[in-house]
Amino acid sequence: MRAQRDQDWRLVVIDDVYPDESVPAHFAAIDDPRIEYVRNEVNLGITENFRESVRRATGEHIVILGCDDLLHPNYLDVVRRTIAAVPDADVIEPGVVAIDEDGNPVAPLVDRVKQSLLAPRKGKGIAVLTGETMATSLIRGNWLYWPSLTFRTATLRRIDFRENLPIIQDLALLMDIAFDGGTLAYNPTVAFSYRRHNRSASQKTLLDGRRFRDERSYYRTARLLAGTKGWSRTVLTARVRVDVAPARGDRAAADRASRHPRRPAGRARSHLRFVTRPRRAHAEHRPPEHGQ
Repeated sequence: MRAQRDQDWRLVVIDDVYPDESVPAHFAAIDDPRIEYVRNEVNLGITENFRESVRRATGEHIVILGCDDLLHPNYLDVVRRTIAAVPDADVIEPGVVAIDEDGNPVAPLVDRVKQSLLAPRKGKGIAVLTGETMATSLIRGNWLYWPSLTFRTATLRRIDFRENLPIIQDLALLMDIAFDGGTLAYNPTVAFSYRRHNRSASQKTLLDGRRFRDERSYYRTARLLAGTKGWSRTVLTARVRVDVAPARGDRAAADRASRHPRRPAGRARSHLRFVTRPRRAHAEHRPPEHGQ
C-alpha cells in the first residue's frame, strides 16, 4: 500500500487472533496515520472477518486484501480510472498475474484458463458486464481473483456474504451482486499479483475435494435463482456445471433469495459492453478514498 503512486488511501489491518505476539508490535512501530491495526477479541473466522472489514470501511469503495498478495504501485491508478469510466460499477477487477511463494511469475493451467478462455478478451478497453451477462460469465467459470477486487462499499452493505460457503463465498457473493442487477468492470491493465502456494486454504480444499462439492451445491442454487429471473443463459450454463437434481435446501434458499429486497427494478440490466475512455461527465471526478 505504501508504494502506491496515488497516496490517497486508508488501510485497516484486522488481526483475527493470529498466533504471533510480534504482529501488534510490528504495526505499532509504523508511523503512518493512514494505517490502523485492529485485533479481534476472538477468532471470527473468514466470513465474519470479511463482514468486519465491511463494517469498518469509511470510503465509497473497499478492497478486502489477503495477507500474501501484492498490489502493484499502479493499483489505485487503474481502479480510479476504471471508476471514472464506469461510475456505476459495483465490482472492479484489474489485470492480474500469478506469482509463487518466492514472488516469481508463474502460469499454471488454472490461470491460463482464467485469463485466456474465461475472461473477456483483452485489447478492447474496459469490459463491462451487467446482470445476466455477468452471472453467466461467472457461472461458466470464475475468472476473477477475489483479493484483487474493488467493491462499492454500499453494495457489500446491501448484499451479505452467504453462510456455510466459506470456500466459494467469493463466487456466491459475486453471483448475488449479478442477480441484484449489479455491474462488473474489468480493466485488463496489470496491477495485482496473486500468490499461489500449497498452504493456502483454497489450494487445500481444491486438493481434498471440498471446493468441488461446495461449487456443485451452489450451482444448483444459482440455477434456481436464475430461473426465477428468467435468465435462460445462466440457467443453461449452471445446468451444465452440475448433473444432479436440486436439493430441498437449495430450493428453500432460492425462494428466500427471490423474496429478498434487491436493487430497484429500473437498474436491472443484462449486457456486455466495452469502454475505451472515461465518460465526459465523470472524467475529472476523483472517487473518494478506498478503505480496507
